[in-house]
Amino acid sequence: MKQVLAILFALALTGCATAPDTNQPLPVRVVSFNVWGAGGNAGKPIDETVAVLKALDADIIGLQETQLEGEICSGDICPARGESRAPALAEALGYYHYVQTKENAALWSNAVLSRWPISGATQNDLGVRIEAPGRTIYAFNVHLWDYPYQPYQFAGIPYETAPFLTTPEEGVAAARAARGGAVDLLVAELDEAKAADAIFVTGDFNEPSWRDWTERAKAAGRHPQAVAFPAAKMLEVAGLTDTYRLVHPDEMEKPGFTWTPTTAPDDPADHHDRIDYVFAGGALLRVTDALVAGEAAPPAEIAFTPWPSDHRAAVADVTIGR
Repeated sequence: MKQVLAILFALALTGCATAPDTNQPLPVRVVSFNVWGAGGNAGKPIDETVAVLKALDADIIGLQETQLEGEICSGDICPARGESRAPALAEALGYYHYVQTKENAALWSNAVLSRWPISGATQNDLGVRIEAPGRTIYAFNVHLWDYPYQPYQFAGIPYETAPFLTTPEEGVAAARAARGGAVDLLVAELDEAKAADAIFVTGDFNEPSWRDWTERAKAAGRHPQAVAFPAAKMLEVAGLTDTYRLVHPDEMEKPGFTWTPTTAPDDPADHHDRIDYVFAGGALLRVTDALVAGEAAPPAEIAFTPWPSDHRAAVADVTIGR
């Protein structure tokens, strides 16, 4: 009996000695990346996506479009095809992963990769609980629908049968009709994470921010209108911070475009925008940097050649604890 007690006491001391110090700040890098089938939609090998993710060295990665696009892909329907490439990406990184398999308006072939163990998921699969050293983190990851796409509607770029728009009010109404239900679902699900030390939301929102489509941007001819797009604003009202705009508040100096590296900025058949985000929240969370990763600098702050996707990635560096 004494021997058993001695062993238990020794184990307890070992646990105490190795337990994370919750008083020490924990640096965390979070990435949101629409990987375009891990390059598969452009016929690229998965190796290019692996190389980018290894170099970014993130702790938490929200992936969108981990499968290929379906052979039939339109504004109304676009089923994913084949297996998710998220497990292979996680294995190459030596990370934990969670494939978000539920079907709802906020998901389209999503997955979360994490340096630390993933211990569960929220009710609608939008978020996962991550057991970081001495901290509990919830990482939510979404992919919102791209049709109708308001930047094209305002710019007079045909996209199937979507009508063109002329007023800010029309833009807000169209965005709300396209993605409002998905954002409502996300905001409601955030309640499951209210006791966490930190909350992150990554995603391809397919919607610009109200902080980008400003009167200044309209006057400069960058965007056709000043529009208070609702999705990003709803997350801010819910208490989260748009990390890129916190670090780079001047939308004219730092547009942070994530859509798209595949066309020229003056291409009349496209309109470049910031539609991929990392939002963050938490009482002890401090944002230290926010960056865009892509094919060249500028427009990105971190450049990679070759670049495997039709989106650039959003990167945020934060510290949890003071």
